[in-house]
Amino acid sequence: MQIREYIPYYKRNLNVALPVMITQAGQVLVQLADNIMVGQLGAAQLAGISFANAILVIGVVFAIGFSQGITPIVGQYFGRNEHHQVSKNLCNSIVLNLILMIFTTIVMFGVGAKLHLFGQDPEVLEYARGYYYILTASFIPMIVFNGIRFFSEGIGNTKYAMWITISTNILNIFLNWVLIYGKLGAEAMGVDGAAWATLIARIVAAILFVAFMFIAKEYRHYTLSIKLKDLNFKTIREQLRLSIPISIQSTLEVTSFSIAAIMVGWFGKYELAAHQIAQSLSTFTFMIATGIGAAATIRVSHQYGAGNYKETAMAGKASVHMAIAFMTLCGAIFILLREILPYAFTQDPNVACIAEDLIIVLALFQIFDATQLTSLSSLRGLKDIKLPLLFSFISYYLICLPIAYLLGFTLEMGPLGVWIGLAIGLAAAAITFYIRFIYLCKRMPISDR
Repeated sequence: MQIREYIPYYKRNLNVALPVMITQAGQVLVQLADNIMVGQLGAAQLAGISFANAILVIGVVFAIGFSQGITPIVGQYFGRNEHHQVSKNLCNSIVLNLILMIFTTIVMFGVGAKLHLFGQDPEVLEYARGYYYILTASFIPMIVFNGIRFFSEGIGNTKYAMWITISTNILNIFLNWVLIYGKLGAEAMGVDGAAWATLIARIVAAILFVAFMFIAKEYRHYTLSIKLKDLNFKTIREQLRLSIPISIQSTLEVTSFSIAAIMVGWFGKYELAAHQIAQSLSTFTFMIATGIGAAATIRVSHQYGAGNYKETAMAGKASVHMAIAFMTLCGAIFILLREILPYAFTQDPNVACIAEDLIIVLALFQIFDATQLTSLSSLRGLKDIKLPLLFSFISYYLICLPIAYLLGFTLEMGPLGVWIGLAIGLAAAAITFYIRFIYLCKRMPISDR
């Protein structure tokens, strides 16, 4: 098939993806600002937030994955113009997210009491604790925001999340400056200041999005149509059939990365700080790629719901093409600037030297990461989640982590070996997810292909 046939799909996907890309990039920009500002305080402080985030991200991804279950369900009903079903699923999603909010917050506070068991440097642990507990409190507004956001993506609306994120990110970075360094008469709070800034910004974002649900015309039809009788076990079960596997799959991936970060921490604070620098760069480009992935889920679910099977396959494949092209460009930039980028985060040459080597692996790593992301997002648009869950377990736990340990410790390659293991695991996931999507597309009705 000629590449020009995909051009209309690139354009349509990009129209949907761009607001999500800006939303995601904005969220990561705040994380970058945290790392850069905290990095100026010292290697131990940067390593502290790296360790805390390695644990926190497990809860974050579990919660986000669970909330994402609403998107393909609503997307397919929206594609069939069954708007009452959209309202019905919104009603049940609210209840599920309230339960999720309570459960996740309690569990993460419990984990915080056990941070000392992960074998980290005592100085690093001292900085990690306060940061961890404050950000755990921010899970409540974060889940509210993402619950609404993923419903909104299901009906194809991505702009409100974008504008709210941009506004609260500006607030977050400003509060970072004030609270970390003690500007405008505030007390200098250091690492904890970055966490308080994030908590406040997430509360504001949640309040704004709840307000939009009752003010914006795109949502009023659904919010005003909600009835208590729509709350039923059948709809909740349908959502749980997607939400739980998506959440588990996302958690499998992120826990493998968290375990890798803990492994790197065993080498020392300089290695962990360098890991955080490479991870921050990776997260920035990956979160932009998630916009393409979100577009894949939205476009695939809408086209599949409407019975347009050729368009379903083309939309998914176009997303993979876009992600690979974007990550290849970013990888080339990272390699060219690898001797400069670490110094945006730290002035310590010991940390920067290690980070330079990790950035080389990152350039290839992120191409595999974007491919697995967009392929998996397309599968979610088809509500195909069971086999991809198995593929995730094999890729991340049977391939990624053993190889990371083998290369990093047995073969004594250090943090570089751990990162090579991560790249190999992502490559396995990318290949299996994409093959699965192509297989399902070939099984769709021939008449429309």
